[in-house]
Amino acid sequence: MKKEMLVNVLQPEESRIAIVENGVLEELYVERNSQESYVGNIYKGVVVNIEPSIQAAFVDFGVGRNGFLHISDVEAHYFKHIARPESRDDRRGGPRSRPRPGSERSVQNKPSIQEVFKRGSEVLVQVIKDGIGNKGPTLSTYISIPGRYLVLMPTLQRVGVSRKIQDDDARRKLRQIMQEIQPPPGLGFIVRTAGIDRSMVDLQRDLNYLLRLWKVIAKRVQKLSGPIDIYEESDMMTRTIRDVYDNEIDAVWIDEKQAYERAVEFVKNVLPKQVNRIKFYDEKDPIFHHYKIEKEIEKIQSRYVPLERGGSLVIDQTEALVAIDVNSGTFRVDNNAEETAYQMNLRAAEAIARQLRLRDLGGVIVNDFIDMKDERHRRGVEKAFRDALKRDRARIKILRISPFGLIEMTRQRIRPSLRRSIYEDCPCCRGTGIVKTAESVAIEVMRKLQSAASFAGVTKIQVEVHQRVGNFLANRKRKTLMELEEASKCLITFESRNDVGFEHTVIACFNKDAAPVKVID
Repeated sequence: MKKEMLVNVLQPEESRIAIVENGVLEELYVERNSQESYVGNIYKGVVVNIEPSIQAAFVDFGVGRNGFLHISDVEAHYFKHIARPESRDDRRGGPRSRPRPGSERSVQNKPSIQEVFKRGSEVLVQVIKDGIGNKGPTLSTYISIPGRYLVLMPTLQRVGVSRKIQDDDARRKLRQIMQEIQPPPGLGFIVRTAGIDRSMVDLQRDLNYLLRLWKVIAKRVQKLSGPIDIYEESDMMTRTIRDVYDNEIDAVWIDEKQAYERAVEFVKNVLPKQVNRIKFYDEKDPIFHHYKIEKEIEKIQSRYVPLERGGSLVIDQTEALVAIDVNSGTFRVDNNAEETAYQMNLRAAEAIARQLRLRDLGGVIVNDFIDMKDERHRRGVEKAFRDALKRDRARIKILRISPFGLIEMTRQRIRPSLRRSIYEDCPCCRGTGIVKTAESVAIEVMRKLQSAASFAGVTKIQVEVHQRVGNFLANRKRKTLMELEEASKCLITFESRNDVGFEHTVIACFNKDAAPVKVID
């Protein structure tokens, strides 16, 4: 298997990184400079508002938009001075892992948000999710600073191993190495999946780097008053090499000289033996065109996703959830409806998992597979779907398949999806995908004209509409308009425009002195 990482940063406004396996696009990361991301950044913020009804505080952290801090994301040292019932976790010396925001376990032993913070309180926060739509960024006081092999968590106060490392021998070996390294007391470290099979020297080097970084951060926290930025995450290229690059990737191709030099310098520090895999792409043909993935990137924006040998996916993204429908189309297996549904669903499960990664869809996702009667087939599709999702780097929770063939799941949403980053809602349809017909708009215009013409003092009415509506009125409503003018003694004029939305309608009324008349609509 040939696996490569392609880095396209020639355009200063946009950075794109693709992971390609045997010529097939498997992962895609896109970042626009105009859409600044704060995820991973650490700030010293100031509490500006407290909402007891939702147990959250709004924090000004210096970016012009307040962040959302829920009580479940408030670390224990902020309320150690507040007496509360001792819990089993307290007797053990703290919970084994960071509680998930909003979970019952995460808030049951915590005081209320109004007891912990007051307006004007300073708090050290990290952005864990960018703002989406009208929602501000999500904040947490559980600080984590990632390195190549380790994650520094200052408040954890213990050494752990990533849950994604499931091999017991590997976990035991990593814990033993960390005990021999002897991290300083009072700080916590988690060994990442990239730390598997790494030597003590590699882990020690990463630990020393994180300790130096934390000393700088701690000094800034002590000296500076909020709101102010304390630590900013690396650029997308550096983050991706740090978090995604592994031994399976044969080469990292970068198409911009300065970015290539930065990558070489970074890899020399963290992966000195792998620096020869960082390569500069200097061909005339753009890198994504050369690897024939530009058209594939265009396809992932489409609502309709055709599958090989027939069948398709239809992906609809709404404000609250994502709905994915599986259609069999022309796909058939031995004229057997049950086997056709089963085989189609197996292929769709793998395709859905890939589309979720490529489009970076998050939140609640409902997958509507083709109905199957055989319980064995339903469980087979469910297992195939879970297996296909294992390579996803986002946190995923998936439910059992329902009798109707639905599989509900949630996928970690950190940034707006690729679609929301690249596209904006159509100003004509406002994101619905449909607009009124010319006839419908013309009928509404006629109703408004009849109302305006009946208003006392109105002698002239000016109407501004889209050209196709104007054509309909001129051709189909000419007689009605003439009768309305004669009955109301009003002059009605039209201006048709092509540079407005199809539903655009502006009606202005004037009296005999050409003064505007306000008509109650």
